[in-house]
Amino acid sequence: MFRSTLVTVVIAAGLALAPALRADDKDDKEGWVQLFNGKDLTGWKIHPMPNKEITEITEKKVDGKVVAFEGTVKGKKVPLWRVEDGTIIGGGPHSHLFSERDDYTDFHFRVEAKVNDKGNSGQYFRTAFGPGFPTGYEAQLNATHGDPVKTGSLYPDPRTTLKDSKDKITVMNTAAHKPDEWFTQEVTAVGPKITIKVNGKTTVDWEDPEYRYKKGHFALQAHDPGSVMMFRKVEVKELKGK
Repeated sequence: MFRSTLVTVVIAAGLALAPALRADDKDDKEGWVQLFNGKDLTGWKIHPMPNKEITEITEKKVDGKVVAFEGTVKGKKVPLWRVEDGTIIGGGPHSHLFSERDDYTDFHFRVEAKVNDKGNSGQYFRTAFGPGFPTGYEAQLNATHGDPVKTGSLYPDPRTTLKDSKDKITVMNTAAHKPDEWFTQEVTAVGPKITIKVNGKTTVDWEDPEYRYKKGHFALQAHDPGSVMMFRKVEVKELKGK
């Protein structure tokens, strides 16, 4: 009786998992690669001096894998990035979590994210590894922060001539999602052509006349101490040769 029940439970569990497994297999066949494994920060790194406030970076490890980065600010350790319940969580003084790889060129880059009320974050691509706010393209993640440039925008970096195209590359004042609400933002970059979608709706479809950033890292942004951002999926489909 016990053996029969156990077999039934195992079969039922297998059937329940089957659709999810098929979905994952489908993604793999379509070329999607998961950049976050749901367990630790393998494949990601942080600059040793993210900003002038942070004097030291400390790694926290479980079973030899990095699960968190902490920063020392005025002699005290503060959390910057960590993995918790299958989610990457960022916060604290501004920093960026960079992909180990720095050679992404043409791709479809997708995140499932959530940002707190008054929070601000970013989905960087073709970006350089460095301190401060790095050089590269940024797809904005912002529902209710004071910055009027909202989710779905290609950020009009005032340090560059991107600011001159602000009317073509930004979503102003109202985001397509609420704070503390999961949403999907995807970036497709092929040569100078950049497309951004939020929850399946195109918000930016633009060709950079300067084609200023051709290759680089991906990065996730922690903008300021009051911002908390969460990522439960980070994935890429490379489009080389397209």
